[in-house]
Amino acid sequence: MSEALLDHATLTMAAGSKSFASASKLFDRPTRRAALMLYAWCRHCDDVIDDQTLGFNNAPAKSEQEVQQARLAELEAQTARAFEGAPMTEPAFAAFQEVAFAHAIPPSQAFDHLEGYAMDVRDERYETFEDTLRYCYHVAGVVGLMMARVMGVRDEATLDRACDLGLGFQLTNIARDIVEDAEAGRCYVPGEWLREEGLSVEELPDPAHREALARIAARLIQAAEPYYASARIGIARLPLRSAWAIATALGVYRRIGVKVNRAGSAAWDERQSTGRGEKLALLLSGGAGALGSRARRGSPPRSSSLWQRPR
Repeated sequence: MSEALLDHATLTMAAGSKSFASASKLFDRPTRRAALMLYAWCRHCDDVIDDQTLGFNNAPAKSEQEVQQARLAELEAQTARAFEGAPMTEPAFAAFQEVAFAHAIPPSQAFDHLEGYAMDVRDERYETFEDTLRYCYHVAGVVGLMMARVMGVRDEATLDRACDLGLGFQLTNIARDIVEDAEAGRCYVPGEWLREEGLSVEELPDPAHREALARIAARLIQAAEPYYASARIGIARLPLRSAWAIATALGVYRRIGVKVNRAGSAAWDERQSTGRGEKLALLLSGGAGALGSRARRGSPPRSSSLWQRPR
């Protein structure tokens, strides 16, 4: 059963997140196993809410809100059962239960992540950038917290920086996926920013507005930079192989943001990603960054201007 869980988690990450799948190979064996299993649970929850398989639609129409609410309630119930130690038959939940118990993941963090899906089910809109960051915390920042625990992190200062990495990742994702999200009826861009560009949510998929979208994406990419910078400082507190994996993942996601920014109004003509050669170069630079972090003595305090996760 244990190897079957690992196989399931490995296939899930390979299909669902090629960017992180490459970086995860750098972890030591136990850490990689736990990271893969945690990811499998996150991916499963996302797919259940949207009635998808590994991010790809099974049905052409978006699920009705009441159906999604029922799915969310079931995910919450299954997560509670996992923390109670009940036998789990669904592979993703069996994997999550193993990781949660082995690494003392707090139930509050798992349920904080499920709240991100609840925000989508409620079709929330985000008026300010802080509202957008709150969403980023639930869908990605708290995943950074759980992943950091898998890597042995327990001190709050380093956990803050792990959360910052998740925030940076999600801001990059939002910029890359503005059009795709809008076509699915979702928008994570601050309403204030849209109004400044004279745009409504309904107009986002229209190619006529690509120049305005490029300006919004540039703001998101720029806003991610201090979170990436904060996360980079935290890498020094990780075990070396974990530091290499995370430095590589940071480089890959940040490069995607750079490509979105450089592409301007053409950024949504095709999905922005990194090629094999780029990933190899980023893997090497990630290794150099991880080694360099060993030589750092002390670190500057985290900027008070950054969004602070709930404690």
